[in-house]
Amino acid sequence: MALTEQDTTLRDDALREEAEAILHRAARHRMPGRYQLEAAIQSVHAARAITGEIQWEAIVMLYKEHCEHTFAVGARIGQAIAVSKVNGPATGLALLDALPADAMISHQPYWAARAHLLAELCRGSEAREAYVRAIGLCSDHPIEEFLVGRMKSLS
Repeated sequence: MALTEQDTTLRDDALREEAEAILHRAARHRMPGRYQLEAAIQSVHAARAITGEIQWEAIVMLYKEHCEHTFAVGARIGQAIAVSKVNGPATGLALLDALPADAMISHQPYWAARAHLLAELCRGSEAREAYVRAIGLCSDHPIEEFLVGRMKSLS
């Protein structure tokens, strides 16, 4: 299930509060690194349990800084999805297209993100092809089922 679709009432408030306290202590050092930024991104997502919404602009800002600290493909894919929420799927797809094609050939999260953005752009046949690729690269059955469901929902 997509993070944005998860039931936030099932989350443990005590653990969330503990994580927030740790994140705030780390922030006092004013030396954000990769893992602190990843935690901050998750913190913004977790805040949906309280606010009922996701602050995509904050996530975009955090991913921008995160991508300055690491060249990790996962961070760049996350950034593309976050940017698409603020600036539209075409902008997110452009960020994915900027990734090195040879490194993406067998990277399942890339194909899943690409399929999602193509579907958002109503480019059904291209989205279907990307979903087929993502599903073929999948080694996790629940994720595979999720992607198959998304592919079936294409109009």
